[in-house]
Amino acid sequence: MADAAPRFEEALAELEGLVQRLEKGELPLEESLVAFERGVNLVRLLTQRLADVEQRVEVLLKTEAGKLIRRPLEDEEQ
Repeated sequence: MADAAPRFEEALAELEGLVQRLEKGELPLEESLVAFERGVNLVRLLTQRLADVEQRVEVLLKTEAGKLIRRPLEDEEQ
């Protein structure tokens, strides 16, 4: 399952590691570019995951009677 996206925590830890390596400035230019590209991809992944979670929380909190209930999100393919 090498193509599976990493869990949020794993992706965040990888991003933090990349930032630390880039901040040290010890990587050759080509490796820095590869690390930067990976970091940008991780930021996009993490941003999307956070948006998804935010939407799920909103669904949990918004009910007609003010009660906390869980319901599935609307199908995105509609």
